[in-house]
This record gives sequence, structure tokens and C-alpha cells, in this order.
Amino acid sequence: MIRRFLRKPLAVVSAGWIVLLIVLSILAPWIAPHPPDFQDIANALQGPSPQHWLGTGELGLDVLSRLLYGGRITLLSTAISVGVYALVGVPLGLLAGYRGGFVDRTVLRVSEIAYAVPGAVIVLVVLAVRPGDETAAMIAMGLLAAPSLARIVRSATVNVREELYIRAATVSGLRDSVILRAHVLPVVLSTVIVNVALFATAAIGLETGLGFLGVGTRQVTWGQMVAEASRNIGIQPWLLVPSGFVIVSFILALGLIGDGLRDAAAEGHAAVSTRARRRRAVDPDETATAALSQDAAQEQPHPAATRDIETTVDDPLLSLHDLTVAFASDGVSRDVVSHVSLSVARGEKVGIVGESGSGKTVTATALLGLLPGSGRVVTGELVVDGEAYDLREPDSLAGLRGRRIGMIGQNPISGLDPAFTVRSQLSEVVRANTTLRGKDVERRVHALLEEVRLPDPVGVARDYPHQLSGGMAQRVGIAAALAGEPDLILADEPTTALDVTVQAEILDVLRDLDAAVVLVTHDWGVLADLCTRAIVMYAGQVVEEGPIERIVSAPRHPYTAGLLRSNPHFARPGEPLPAIPGSVLAPEDWPIGCRFADRCPLAEAACRAAPVALVARDDGQGATRCLRQAEVGAPDALLVREGRDA
Repeated sequence: MIRRFLRKPLAVVSAGWIVLLIVLSILAPWIAPHPPDFQDIANALQGPSPQHWLGTGELGLDVLSRLLYGGRITLLSTAISVGVYALVGVPLGLLAGYRGGFVDRTVLRVSEIAYAVPGAVIVLVVLAVRPGDETAAMIAMGLLAAPSLARIVRSATVNVREELYIRAATVSGLRDSVILRAHVLPVVLSTVIVNVALFATAAIGLETGLGFLGVGTRQVTWGQMVAEASRNIGIQPWLLVPSGFVIVSFILALGLIGDGLRDAAAEGHAAVSTRARRRRAVDPDETATAALSQDAAQEQPHPAATRDIETTVDDPLLSLHDLTVAFASDGVSRDVVSHVSLSVARGEKVGIVGESGSGKTVTATALLGLLPGSGRVVTGELVVDGEAYDLREPDSLAGLRGRRIGMIGQNPISGLDPAFTVRSQLSEVVRANTTLRGKDVERRVHALLEEVRLPDPVGVARDYPHQLSGGMAQRVGIAAALAGEPDLILADEPTTALDVTVQAEILDVLRDLDAAVVLVTHDWGVLADLCTRAIVMYAGQVVEEGPIERIVSAPRHPYTAGLLRSNPHFARPGEPLPAIPGSVLAPEDWPIGCRFADRCPLAEAACRAAPVALVARDDGQGATRCLRQAEVGAPDALLVREGRDA
């Protein structure tokens, strides 16, 4: 950022001028020709001379000396006001935009009140109560203006909060304070710089105005010198030149410095983030779910007729019970995931499969308390190693993120902050989730990169995200998920953006992990390659669950069979591409009965009459949500053979 700033001549010259004025003011007792109250009455109101380089004012007071001493008071008062403005406004804005809720509402209401308060009047009231206490007046000004800065920073933070690398940092177990300082603040810094620079010009204007009116401090200030010049403008107009030039040039320099710093900060972040975003893919599952929630127009209950069975596993690491998630739009809340339960054993590889909009990603993010937008958990309990967590309280899950549960996203580049190197980001995650410090952190980073089979760990650690290929970036994402040695990895479409060769390598890495893996995918081949058990979701429900061999060879739900038959690899030349007719229903269109009924060739009146419960498969291998499971039948021999090969 400093290098980019130094390439802006106007900003550099302005910074040099500001620094010069500050240094000269600090050194005033040692370099000023005279004390600020020294009187040369014989040479009062004179222009520049060898004895008085910038002339004299009333009573022969030396203008240069008073400028130097006056700068100490004026600049200190301005710095105090700007400091209060930034130190109060920036943290409040970051917290309001990042956390939302009560903090957000409070900051917005306070800023609205602050806009309605006449700041100048309040400052004058403070001076009336504490005559001559300019410090108190400038603090009051900073406090009155801080809510407006908080509101601006809050708006910028809200946009940054939705970036995938922020969600990845949260999943990695980083504290909110670290995320705000290291990943959010650098992005909103340009906005902060511009507003602080603008406020600094207003602050110096106010301080000068107080001195001009004679209601501020009794010590010499630039404002008092302007007042003196105005009183004698007809006798000695030169007197206005030195003080006026210093004040105007200082204000202009502040503006130019603000522009230069803003551009330097923005250029630095945009240079890499723009390249990274070119590779970004949209999460189809999450996008579809959000679109469904936005189209909602009324509340729709989803009753559960017969209680679903909950399949159990030996030595469960994680158990999810009765998860229901709703999204709100225009004040209306609608369920998008209904009564989902699942269990994962230690070291087990489980796949969740279904079309976009079926609720796979929403289910996975709910496990970590990271639902996007207006999403909220209506019901749901998570049990990890026998310890229960209420999913309606997402803050209670913070201790699981990164340490017990890691997450790998489907957009590898977008999950990395473009402003930091791989070493910096992995080191941050290691420090957050382990007790390692110093050189041990760097050794751990290199070990993680070796663990995910990167050929040059030291070189990759020095790279920025835009310098990585998709496969390398995904491996770095896996390394970040493994940094805290979690027991479970949630992998949301981790191979979607990768070619088949790299995809196979990523699956090999996941397969060799000791941790359990929950894989969210559309691809039956990927699921069969990695997982031993499959969970099929449709329209926010689990419709079938069981061992992958039985699901592929003998599905017991028409939707599962339809997904298997829809694999493009099974298409025959000259025949239409196999596909399930229709599309996933929007939540407001979900029927009372089976949600797949309108697309199902086996549907009958009983399927539509009442909710269909999840029951045991007739072969005892898992569960299905179908009244006619015995009639579903196995796919043809070609499908079974090629599905197993995949």
C-alpha cells in the first residue's frame, strides 16, 4: 500500500507538507524566532522583514512564531477530534455490519438521532459549560459525528460479510475480532480513509472557527490569527496571507492525502480480488434456495404425519435431530428444510445428493450456524460426542468450527482472501485452533500443504490466491479445514469447478483423511467413489438413505431411481437425454403429501392425501420416504454396472 501511495505525486507532496507543518509545530519552542507573546510594539502590523520573516501583528507579535505555536494547539485539537471520530465510529460500524441484530439496529437508530442534532450548537453549549476547554469541545464534535461514520462503515461491512472467504474464515474457527481486523477492515479501509480525511477538514475548520469567534482556548491558534487579520484587514492585508495560506493548504493537503490513501488501498485489494472473482462460480444450491425464499408470499405449515424414523450408526460422532430451517421474505417465513435427521460415524464418508434447491447446502451450513441472509433454524439439535447443541442458537456452535468440524467450499479461490498469501491465511487458522506459536506455526503450515499433496509446500505458501490453479486452491482449502485437526469435514461440492484428473486427486486426499466426511454433491460418480453411505434429499426432505451399494443397485424411492437414470453417461446415441420431468417445487407449492408426487410415475391418491413418513427400507438397508417402495424396482443392468464402475 505504501508503494502504491508513493506513486501518486500530489498525494506524496501533500503528505510531505502535512508532516512538515506537524514537525515544525512540535519543534516550535526550539526553532521559533520569538516566544508567542513577545511584543515588538515599534514594528506592529508590519510586512515581512529580516527581523520578522512573515511580518508582525497587533502589538508587534511575530507572525511566524505564532503560526508555529498556534499549530501545536490547532493540530492537537484536530487530532483529538479525529481520533474520537475514528475510534468510536469504525468499531461500531464493523460490529453492526458484521454481527447485525441488536447492535445493528442500535447503531442505525443512534446515527439517525445524531443526524438530527445540531453539532455546532452542542459544541457551543459545551464551551458555555466549560469556558475555554477546547479539548472537551473537540471531543464532543468527534462523538456527535462518529455515528455517521459507523453507519457508512456498517454499509460497507455488510457487503464484505457475504464474501465466501469471510464465511471460510468463520468456518475455520477464527475469532470475530481477527476476521474483522484482518479480513474486513482492509476491504473497508478506503471508505474509512476518505471519511476520516473529510472529517479532519471539518474539524480543523471548526477549531479555526472557535478561535476566530474567541470562544476557544486562550492560547494562540490559527483561528485567533485569522480573527486578528480580519480586524486589521484595512490596515495590513498581508496579515491574512500567512494564516490563511497555512489553513487552506492544510485542508487541501488532507483531501489529497485521503484520495491517495483511498486509491492505494482500493487498488491493492481490487488487483487480486478481481482476478480471483473471474474464477468464482455461484453456489447453485444456495442460490436456488434463496430464490425460493424471496418468492414466498404466505406462511405454509408442513405437518409431520407419522414420525420419521432416525437411522443410527455404530459409534456416532455426530447426530442431527429434526432440523427445520426457514427463510423470511417480506416479513413472511417459509420452511426450506423440514425435519431432517442424520448420523455420521467416526471416520465415515457420507454423501448428500439431490438437485439444486433440495436443501443440501442449507442443511450443511445449518450444522455450523452459518445460514445466509434471513435463514434461521426453527427446530434442530446437534449432538457431537454426546454433547448437545441447540441449532437455534448459532453462537453456541462457535467452539465447533475449525476444531471439531471443518468445512471445504465448492469455490476454492473465493474461499481465500485475495489480499493475503497462503502462509498468512493458514498461519492465522493454525494459531486460532491450536496452541502453536512462532516457528512451529510455519512448520505446521508446510506440513498441512504436504498432507494435501502439494508438490512445493514452501513455494505455495508464498503465493497469493490468484497465483494458484483451481486444484491447488482446493488443496489449500482442505489444508485450512484440517488445521485444527477436526473430527468431521463438511465438503460442499469440493470438485465442482475442477477437471476430472484434479477431481480424482482431490477425492484421493479426502479418502485418506482420518476424519469423517460429509460430502454434498450432485455427482453420483463422485459420491460412489468416496462415500460408503448416501443420503438423498428432495424439496427439503430426506427421501432415502442407505449404503451406497444398495442405493445404486436397488433404490427404493422413485426420485433416487430417477436421479440414477438421469446420468448423461447412460444416454444412448439417437435417444433423448434421460431426465426427470418437471423441476423441484418452490416451498409455497409444496403439497401436503409426497413432495415428489407431481413428478412421480408411481404416485397415487394416498401419496397426495397426507405427509409421507421416512420408514425403513424393505430390505432393512436404510430408510425411504415412499408408500410404494417395493414397486420402484432396480435400474437396468447397464445402469447398475456403470454406476458401480463410476
